[in-house]
Amino acid sequence: MRGAAGVGLYFTGNGAVFAALLPWYPLLVDRLGLSSWQFGLVVACFAVGSLLSSALPAALIARFGAHRVVIGGTVMLGVAASATAWSVNGVMMAICLLLLGCCDAIVDVAQNVVGISVQERAGRTILSSMHALWSLGGLLSGAAATAAASSGADMRAWLGLIGVAAVVITIVGHRLIGDYASPRRVADSDAAPEGRSGDGAVGRSKRMVLWAALPLAIVAICGAAVEDIANNWAGLAAVEFAGVPAASAGIAFSVVIGSQCLGRFSGDVLVTRFGAGRIAGFGGGLIACGGIGVIAAQEPVLLLVSMGALGFGSATLVPGALGAAARLPGVGRAGGVTLVNWLMRVGYLGTSPLVGVVATGGGLRWGLGILVLVGLLTVVFANRLDVRRT
Repeated sequence: MRGAAGVGLYFTGNGAVFAALLPWYPLLVDRLGLSSWQFGLVVACFAVGSLLSSALPAALIARFGAHRVVIGGTVMLGVAASATAWSVNGVMMAICLLLLGCCDAIVDVAQNVVGISVQERAGRTILSSMHALWSLGGLLSGAAATAAASSGADMRAWLGLIGVAAVVITIVGHRLIGDYASPRRVADSDAAPEGRSGDGAVGRSKRMVLWAALPLAIVAICGAAVEDIANNWAGLAAVEFAGVPAASAGIAFSVVIGSQCLGRFSGDVLVTRFGAGRIAGFGGGLIACGGIGVIAAQEPVLLLVSMGALGFGSATLVPGALGAAARLPGVGRAGGVTLVNWLMRVGYLGTSPLVGVVATGGGLRWGLGILVLVGLLTVVFANRLDVRRT
């Protein structure tokens, strides 16, 4: 289907931009002389930026249409990622990541709204595969960036090239989808119904909607926390735990994103067969086991296998939570996705600073112990993903 292929390109381009920056983190930390807690605070600015976007995604989609939001946001993502490479101190790096996070949150909601629309029109689950293409874009981009860093390529030129490529991919995706997500269509299909006495969602208070969305947000937070820890700490863990050279440390991130990609490609079939809740619960168990393996690793094999478990276990959590959010009663599709997406980003805002603070006091192994807790929380709330449209 052309629509699904176009949305897949949206996700692929989005995943490629941020992943192109991550393998350079160890070199940036060394160049800027950042300590563990300073680095944790700097990378947390990405989450802060996503929170500052607040209600912007739904408003921008309704005003300009999802296509323009995705394309314009991708342009800004490329600019912010490239500017990060020019950082001369931690403050400049933090500002760049702040802008990167704000744009990423907006693009994320817009591409998910289009993906959910295509999924409902197709009458089958495809959202996990769309997120798999995001992971694939990140995997290929991260692996290429790791190779570029290992070969001594210029970070600034590399990130600029990836930014341009991502914009081109997104424009091609736009052409494939056509005018499916125009402002009028988004408003008509996503607005919450008003004045219909037969709709049980009408009159539901904002507090009730929030309580309904909170369990979904917790599951999404757990999935995003694994990604956040892999983004920011996998490379450093590979260097400290397994003695991997700093220039090659991106292999750890690539393993996480690669296993996550495999899990998401198979996720649609598994969710259709067993249900989103059961698959999420199984994933939570894998995350907990993977976390134990990471903090116990002394050499590359166990570390990388554990990283693989983390990626596979977290594969369906975010797409499952966002898909359920689109079916929440009392809010429209864009509103539900925006709400859970925003709560998710609020929740994992403190992940990297917490890891950094604990690592400063007790070592990185203790800091990464949060992964075990993430896995257990996923198991507890996994069954809430089985939301039915009312």
